[in-house]
Formats: sequence, C-alpha cells, structure tokens
Amino acid sequence: MEENKNVAIKAEKDHTSAVESAYDYLEHFDILETITNVGNDEVFTPRKTCDMILDSLPEEVWHNPNYKWLNPATKNGIFEREIALRLDKGLKDIIPNEEIRKKHILQNMIFAIGQTKFTANVARRTLYYCSQANRKCDGIKAPDGHYVNGYAIGNGTWFDDEEGNIKTPRIEHTFDKGGKCIYCRVKSNSKYNSSDQREHYAYEFIHYGKLALERHLQDLFFKGDRSMKFDVIIGNPPYQLSDGGAQASARPIYQLFVENAISLNPKYLCMIVPSRWMIGGKGLDDFRQKMIEDKHFSSLHDFLNPKECFPNNDIKGGVCFFLWDKDHTGPCKITSYTQNGVRKSTRYLKKDGVDIFIRDEILVSILDKVLARNENTFDTIVSASKPYGFRAETMVSASKFGLPEFLTEKIDGGYEIFGLGDKMKRTWKYLPKNYPIPKKSPCLDKYKVFIAEAYGCGNIGEVPSTPVLSTPGQLCTETFLEIGPFNDAQSAENVIKYIKTKFFRALVGIQKQTQHTTQKVYRFVPLLDFKSKKDIDWSKSVSSIDEQLFVRYGLNSEEIKFIQMNIQEMI
Repeated sequence: MEENKNVAIKAEKDHTSAVESAYDYLEHFDILETITNVGNDEVFTPRKTCDMILDSLPEEVWHNPNYKWLNPATKNGIFEREIALRLDKGLKDIIPNEEIRKKHILQNMIFAIGQTKFTANVARRTLYYCSQANRKCDGIKAPDGHYVNGYAIGNGTWFDDEEGNIKTPRIEHTFDKGGKCIYCRVKSNSKYNSSDQREHYAYEFIHYGKLALERHLQDLFFKGDRSMKFDVIIGNPPYQLSDGGAQASARPIYQLFVENAISLNPKYLCMIVPSRWMIGGKGLDDFRQKMIEDKHFSSLHDFLNPKECFPNNDIKGGVCFFLWDKDHTGPCKITSYTQNGVRKSTRYLKKDGVDIFIRDEILVSILDKVLARNENTFDTIVSASKPYGFRAETMVSASKFGLPEFLTEKIDGGYEIFGLGDKMKRTWKYLPKNYPIPKKSPCLDKYKVFIAEAYGCGNIGEVPSTPVLSTPGQLCTETFLEIGPFNDAQSAENVIKYIKTKFFRALVGIQKQTQHTTQKVYRFVPLLDFKSKKDIDWSKSVSSIDEQLFVRYGLNSEEIKFIQMNIQEMI
C-alpha cells in the first residue's frame, strides 16, 4: 500500500511539473520568435539580441519624452515593441496617466520604415496589435463572447491612417545607363527588380542622397516640418543583396544604412551588423576606414560566433553591435565574446599604422611586438589569386573556358596541375609542355607550396587544408594560392612547418574574417629565413618551432596562453 502511495505521489509531482512547465512556456511565449527569415537578405532579430542592444543605450533615453526614435528597416517590430515597453516604464513619473503615456509614446516617439511591404505589416501588427493602425472594433462577436475581427490599440483612434508611424516602403530603384541602381547597385535585370514579385527590395532609407534623406523623412513623418529630426536611430538593417551569389560574394549594403544614419547626426545610433567591415573587402574598404577613424563610437560588442545573436543564421565572420554617440569623442569600450569567455578593453578603433580594426586587444599587443622588429612580411612570397590564370572549373571542363582538356595520365616532359576534380576531391591532371597556360608564374620551374585559397568561415585559429609541397613543373588552379619560389625542397617543407604553427595562424587571423584567404591576410606574418637555422631551427617539431617564435618575439605568458587556447592545432 505504501509503495502504491509513493507511486501516486510521484505521478502527481510529474504531472504538476509538466503543467507548470507548460504554463511557464505560455506565460513567456513570444510569437515573434516563431517568425523565420523571409530570405537570405532579411535576418530577424531575436528578443534576447534586441534586449542586449537596447541595454547598451544610456539610461537617460528611457526617461526623455521628447526623443524621436527611428528604425529605418523594421522587420518583425521587435525593436519598436521593446522600446515602447521600456519607455512606458521609464516615463511613468513624467506622464503618470497610463493611456496618455502610451498614446504619447506611439504617436510622438516611435517611428519606423518597413524593410518590405510584408514586414511593415508585421511590425504594425506587433506594435499596434493590428496591421491597420486606425482599425476600430467592428463589434462583431463570436458565440464565446470574444471579438471576431482584430482592432488597433486605442481602438484605432490614435492614428488617422492605416500606417501610423510605421511606413510601407514605396520607392523604386533608380538605374544608371549601365543598368545598375545608383544607390544599392542592384542590376535592373535581377530578381530584386522582377515584375513577378511583390517586393523589389528598394530600401527606402538608402535610396535617397544624404542631403535629400532628411527632407524625405521630415515629409514622411512630420508633415514637412524642417525643424524635426531623430534623436535615436536603431535597428538591424538588411545585410546584403545576394542576387544569385553565395553569401561571401554577395554585395553588402548594411554599411549604406550606417552611413546614412550618421549623416542625419542623431544623438545616438545603435545597429547590429556583420563584423566583416572590420577588415574591409567587397564594397567595404572606404566604410571600414570611416568607421575606425570615427571617435564617436562609445561601445562595441563583437561576437565571433554569430549564433550567440542569431541562433538560426550562419553569418560568416561574426556580428557586432555598436553605440555611436554624437557627444562622445574618446576611446571605445570594446566587449569581445569569444569561445573562451568575454574579454573587455577600452581603446580607439584605429591603431596607428594599421588600416583595419583588430578584434582582440591581446592580438594588438602581439602584433606590436612583431611589427617592432620591422621585418619583411610573408605576403611578399604569396601569389595573388589564380596564380596561373586557371579557374577552378577547368579541372572538370577546360573547354568551357576555350582551353584544351587536361589529361588524366602523366606524360613525359609535361606539366602537372593541381586542383579539385569530380566530387570536389583534390586531384592531379597533366598538360603537355606546349599547353597554352593563361598566366606564367615565376614559381613554375621552382619548388613552392600550394595552400587553399578558401577555408573555414573567418574565425580566428581555423585550420586550413593541408598545404602541398610542389616540385618544379607543377602548377595549380585558382583553388590554391602559391607560396614561393624556393630553390630547394627543404625550404618549402620548412614553410609548411611554419604555416602549421599556432603563431603563424594567429597573425593570419588578424586579417582573415571570411572564408577567403587572399594574399593580403598574410601581411602581418613575418618572413623568416627558411633555408638556414639563423632565425629558427626548422629541424624541430611544430610545437617546438612555436616555442622558438614565442621567445623570438618576446611574447608574455598571457599572449602565449591566448594563442594556445584560441588557435587550433594543425597536424
């Protein structure tokens, strides 16, 4: 009997626990978390990430009833909703009446432009309880007593039109004679301008010149009042226009939102964007320079793992959010979120003599010690892309590029070419001596090293595919870069040992924040003597060579620990 009683008690506890868990889930359930991304160019912001971004703003913003807030590319309305909730709490003492306070916040403080027509509707549904801001209750009830049709906050009386302060984008692309939009550079024949789809992705905030943008916003939101301006601009802008390309090759556009926002000279600007701007690249070099030279950045939160902010997205190189403060002109408080914990520092974004932003303060210290020796750099012996002019696909079909097909059997006195063949496997093929090689490299008849041009996703310390020792008469496709030339095989083998060191790849990681590993990423790596033991005893193991490098460049225990913990071992 006692045994049955215990079983019953346990069952009751299990049932109670399950009910409580379900209640807790429903109590904290957020419908916005169920809305997935509409496409690769639209990354919805989870509430947790939104809260982190809002937490970075100074406390005073929640107690000022006169501030005007703008999200220039709203998606699901998460920013507008959470801002409204915080303002409702922060303005209680200033506007005690709850209805008057909420009406003031929604009518006079929070403004947004939909990223698309669809997201404008979603955002209005989130903030105003209805996609029509002026929709009134029609009085129709179901048998159980609830109203059948939804209606907007304030029974639709707080706004005179359907949009309220969340506007539907209406602008179209403006194409130049070459068929590209003068603002976002999308092509006139791309999917973004197709008559078959409802959305054209002509984002309103970046389809005006900077001088015309402020007037447009004043007309859009303030009936042409030229004295009005926005105090806080915040949000998660669209990142790219993929237009058929892979993420790494897509055209970034988030920088246009940041630049246009700064041009409006708000009191605060806070946005979350990919971290790839920190090293520049496609369309980002000028933007990177402006960013690191701007001393109005008061805080920067940098996530090497993008899934800490966007669990369902793989954003190569990580993401960051920042606070730009018009009245701030000092160093920036930088918080780096790494696999080994959170690291904080206070420094300017620009380091003298370096034209990129270095994400970790310890890497700054290590680089200082390397640069102090004023040595030549490794990039001087690394080729540019396509060292022999061969595209990667030539290994499968050279005729596609108007070239004779490669041979599958070795021939006397010919060349050997290295690349990716069927099923993307590394393979060798063969060329006769008179083959029309598109580009002659000085390394062709020398020893050299082939190293993959792309690997990983841009996180520091990633391991490249195994470098390959190449003998005279061997060449490669664009899948690989070429390191050399060397007069003997031993020097090339020593280079491979150097590449395998954690020290080498830590310095590569300063510049590398994408999958692609161009010649430029090797510019902070010192060039050593690979033939003699003058610099390093290359006969030792890779780990021993690392220890020699730590001593050579005077690294302290913290710097060595950083390298050992963050850089993966390479076999």
